[in-house]
Amino acid sequence: MKETPILSKHYTQSRLQQKNRKKKRKQTLLLSILIPLFTVILIGTVYFARLLATVENEIDSSFVEIDRPEPVKAVNPIEEPVSFLILGIDSDETRQLDSTRADSIIYATLNPLTHEMNMVSIPRDTYVPIMRNGSVVRWDRINAAYAVGEESVMVQTVEEWLDVPIHYYATFNFTAFLDIIDELGGIEMEVPVTIREMDSNDQMGSIYLEEGFQTLDGQQALALARTRKIDDDVARGHRQQLIIQAIISKALNFQSISKYSSIAETVGSNMRTNMRMNDMTAIAQTGLNQSFTMHSHVFEWSSFTERQMDLVRIEPNSFTRIQQELQDSLIRTTKTEDSSITEDENNTDTSTSSKTDDQSFAN
Repeated sequence: MKETPILSKHYTQSRLQQKNRKKKRKQTLLLSILIPLFTVILIGTVYFARLLATVENEIDSSFVEIDRPEPVKAVNPIEEPVSFLILGIDSDETRQLDSTRADSIIYATLNPLTHEMNMVSIPRDTYVPIMRNGSVVRWDRINAAYAVGEESVMVQTVEEWLDVPIHYYATFNFTAFLDIIDELGGIEMEVPVTIREMDSNDQMGSIYLEEGFQTLDGQQALALARTRKIDDDVARGHRQQLIIQAIISKALNFQSISKYSSIAETVGSNMRTNMRMNDMTAIAQTGLNQSFTMHSHVFEWSSFTERQMDLVRIEPNSFTRIQQELQDSLIRTTKTEDSSITEDENNTDTSTSSKTDDQSFAN
């Protein structure tokens, strides 16, 4: 039976209406996805632009260039190995950064070609020549270099003693150390020893930590970094290296990005560095691209007394071995054979820490 023209017309209109409704539904569905997506992207762009501006302003406020007798060769941290001197200063509003000695001294290298980081803690009582503008000021504890000429003399002294370049320095007081960890929501690490220590307010025995893997807040990490009653200054330096590794690991976690602004505000008023924002971004980029293998080195040493001072003498063989490793790490282009211990495993490749009766100096 043939369709009448009227029925055929209604049928055609009905089909067109159905197609239009389906098309509108698809458009509505597409818009319902795209509008929130673009909104998120826009909000995210604005947020990260503000975050970047805040971080950059805070980092710029902490920038302090140092005097050198000769400028160090400029490097690109994304493509070339770089080195750092990390200084911990026990200061607060009463004791400013320029009125004390360095309580923690760590030299580190970062190689983006091999994705390795090497660190060595320098005992603060190590007896070395204090250097200023290419000349020896006097022989003294290495931490006294900060009191002589702050970061400038500290950098020159370590460069001369280890015969290595220092591209960047970062000086923290313990307020920054504590607050950064709290802003990150704590750090996860293997506590190497059981301790009972005072907190940052000098409340005796208020911090108790048992040996083992756990999450530490700022007060707990600070107590672990500071304590020296249970062993010695060299072992203390190694614990500080472990804490730094844990901070780096947590800071490079994507979930920590939203906390960078508040961290930058803390750092800005409690840190001094010769790194600019683009330097830090380049360094962070290498860590975000691939995990770094961490190598932690500890000097063998002995104690002695001179001019009524208790001093540390680094054992020559230990000094030469670690110095060579640090120098090599700045020119190496392929990963070392023993680089199986990664940052994610919270372990370190650690040189032996011990005292020795050798009475010669490591210069």
